[in-house]
Amino acid sequence: MRQDSVIGILWALGMALGIIFIYMTPGYAPNLMSFLFGNILTVGSLDLLLLLGLSILTILVFAMFLKPILYVAFDEEFAKTQRIPVHFISYLMIALVALAIVLNIRVVGIILVISFLTIPQTIANMFTKDFKRMIFGSIGFGLLGSFIGLLVSYKINAPSGATIIFSFVILFVIAKLVQLSMIAIRRKEGIKGEKIG
Repeated sequence: MRQDSVIGILWALGMALGIIFIYMTPGYAPNLMSFLFGNILTVGSLDLLLLLGLSILTILVFAMFLKPILYVAFDEEFAKTQRIPVHFISYLMIALVALAIVLNIRVVGIILVISFLTIPQTIANMFTKDFKRMIFGSIGFGLLGSFIGLLVSYKINAPSGATIIFSFVILFVIAKLVQLSMIAIRRKEGIKGEKIG
C-alpha cells in the first residue's frame, strides 16, 4: 500500500478510537469541537514556548541533515547506497511530525493540523520542484492562509480554525487556476513557435 493511504487509514482509526474512548470514559466528556478545530484564544505562554522550541529543533535538524533528508524522502534505495542512515532519518522525521501534531492539537485542533501539514506544501509544489523553495513557499502560504483566516474569523465572528481551513482551500483553488492558466499560456506560445519555425 502507498504510505499516504496507510497514514489516512491510521488517522481515521485513531480519530474513531479517540472519540469512542472519550465517550466511554466515566465523568465529564470534553468538548470534541475543541479537539477538532482547537481554540486559538486558549493559547498560553507555555504553548508558545513549546512551539518555539519545536520550531528551533526543526530548523536545526533540517540545517544539519538537509541532504540526507532529501535522499531518504525521494529515493531510499539511492540513500542506502550513499551509506545514509535511512531508518534514523525516517524515524527522526516521524518524531518531528508527531511532536508537531501533539503540540498543535490543543492550539488549532486535529483537522487544522492536518490542513497545515498538507495544503500549503501542495500549493508551493504547484509552482516549484526545488525542495528549499518549497519549504519557504509552504511557510509563506501557511502564514498567508492563517492571516486571512484569522481576519475573516474576526470580521464575521466565526471559529478561527474553520475559517483558516477555508482560506487554505480558497488559496489552493486560486493557485490551481493560476497553474492551469500558466500551462495554457505555455502551450499557446509553443504552438506559435512551431508555426513560426
